[in-house]
Amino acid sequence: MNFTIITPSLNYGRFIGDCLASVAEQVGVTLEHLVIDGGSTDDSAEVAARFPNVNWSQEPDKGMSDAINKGFERAQGDWVMWLNADDRLKPKALAKMLFSLDKSIADVVYGDWDFIDEGGHFLSHVRTPKWSRFIHVHHHCYVGSTAAFYRRATVIGEGHRLREDFRYVMDGEFYARLDTAGKRFEHVPVTVADFRMHGMNASQRHLGKTRDMETVLAAERQHVESRSIRRAFGITLFEDPYLNGLVDGILWVVARFWKLVLKVGFHRWGNR
Repeated sequence: MNFTIITPSLNYGRFIGDCLASVAEQVGVTLEHLVIDGGSTDDSAEVAARFPNVNWSQEPDKGMSDAINKGFERAQGDWVMWLNADDRLKPKALAKMLFSLDKSIADVVYGDWDFIDEGGHFLSHVRTPKWSRFIHVHHHCYVGSTAAFYRRATVIGEGHRLREDFRYVMDGEFYARLDTAGKRFEHVPVTVADFRMHGMNASQRHLGKTRDMETVLAAERQHVESRSIRRAFGITLFEDPYLNGLVDGILWVVARFWKLVLKVGFHRWGNR
């Protein structure tokens, strides 16, 4: 089997039909689609029942990372990815990826993606540069989980899993840890998926200026996860967290500049 697609879901019935259809319509590959539902009370189960290719399971979980890890445990495909219930694959994306994956020696292979709005209309295109641990740790996680594929034999099969205590930047911690373990990353210029922006995305819903304490606490938790990645995998010069924060700001600017350099270099090389 070429692919395992894992979709964690909880009360996303209004979007999950698009997600399931985008997987069912893939051609030229063999795949399984595991939908791990945490106990939806909307019409998610009824929508999923319209897709006979879907392997639906519904049980309580400890959050999104736990649901994805359950999918990792059950995966049988040579390459594994997770596709959020509010996202969707591009037509023929998996066949295009398989052409590159069959030639790759990397453990994590990732492509590009488009942002779409709540109604599914195009917003912008994201073209990612080649892998850089420095940019990933000190600027932001720029490998889109909805466009990344993990070699089951060397990633999932070796027991690498998401940290279940991470709720927002679990992919960022996962990639930094895989890099530390010596796993190879490769970018291929394939637009894999549509990432839907609708205001309730886990990575976006708590951001913005507010004085609501619950929202502030949730946003700070997200920032703490990102800082933890920098402390564990990046450059840490001081014991004082405030001094490290000042250094983080400088490194963020440098990493952002380096990302632009890589993107421009890739674009010029790719057009030769």
